[in-house]
Amino acid sequence: QVQLVESGGGSVQAGGSLRLSCAASGSTSSINTMGWYRQAPGKERELVASVTSDGVPNYADSVKGRFTVSRENAKNTLSLQMNTMKPEDTAVYYCHALVRWSGGWFNYWGQGTQVTVSS
Repeated sequence: QVQLVESGGGSVQAGGSLRLSCAASGSTSSINTMGWYRQAPGKERELVASVTSDGVPNYADSVKGRFTVSRENAKNTLSLQMNTMKPEDTAVYYCHALVRWSGGWFNYWGQGTQVTVSS
């Protein structure tokens, strides 16, 4: 079992910045990829950015050059630095962990944190 707790959401004006953090606990040694997803009202949940256990990042095209994902394996934390934010970044942001356990793969999610960008 893995538990994920996000923090750092809030409201910001367009062009501003926010930083999200996610703390993992439990069987953290089994975590493979960690990432951030978001879900806006009426839309499907989508990948924002992820990073493998080896530190290789992956970004959605919509956030490339604006968002930076970072991971500290020793501290079991994941962060998302969001710069030059746009109103379309408004969503609930979820921390995600892909866990390898007993030969299978499992998805774990945080409770989500609201991010609102006003124009």
